Amino acid sequence: MVIQAARKYPNLAEYYQKNATKFWDNFYKRHKNKFFKDRHYLEKDWGQYFSDDANSANVKVLLEVGCGAGNTIFPLIAAYPELYVQACDISPHAIALVKSHAEFKEDRVNAFLCDVTVDNLLERINPSSVDVITLVRVLEIPNSEVLILHLPEGYVLLRDYAIGDFAQVKLENKNQMISEGFYVRGDGTCSFYFSEDFLSTLFFQAGFNTVDISTYCKQIKNSHKNITMDRYV
Repeated sequence: MVIQAARKYPNLAEYYQKNATKFWDNFYKRHKNKFFKDRHYLEKDWGQYFSDDANSANVKVLLEVGCGAGNTIFPLIAAYPELYVQACDISPHAIALVKSHAEFKEDRVNAFLCDVTVDNLLERINPSSVDVITLVRVLEIPNSEVLILHLPEGYVLLRDYAIGDFAQVKLENKNQMISEGFYVRGDGTCSFYFSEDFLSTLFFQAGFNTVDISTYCKQIKNSHKNITMDRYV
């Protein structure tokens, strides 16, 4: 796939960025809502940012960029009754999956199509209305220009792949690296593997201050294949 793309696009990163909608829409056509598990762990990891402010009568608003099939959205609105979610994704099939979910309610979730690398998100969202932005494995091609939604007050919460992850090593062994840290999978979807310094610099260039940053390692045992995978996020 990498070689075929190079015939038309000398800049492979540009090719995969321009075609990201097609690749991710095909992904959700094929896998629907069966690929990713619901992210109930976010309640434990980030719960302090979603819980209600006892001193405020206002509903807390979350912007979920790259919402996929809703694996972040629905665990959070179940855990936090006063949370309202603005959710966007580049895949029309992903947005359709969110709206067809049994727990979808228009008074709790506004799901809409948006490619934040191209579209002007500010035409859909008022920055002063957002308390928290979540980016969960969504920064395929990291660029400080993507982080355009500056909050007067609030937080950006990011969880993504870190360098050294088992999947990165596997992709590198298959010669699927496009550039440093940037890899393409067999289905055309991409991922970037971050270092803490890279992330801190990226957000600093976009006008943000880093409050906390950590890399977590979890070992996963595949008994069937008799392998142990080191997963870094």
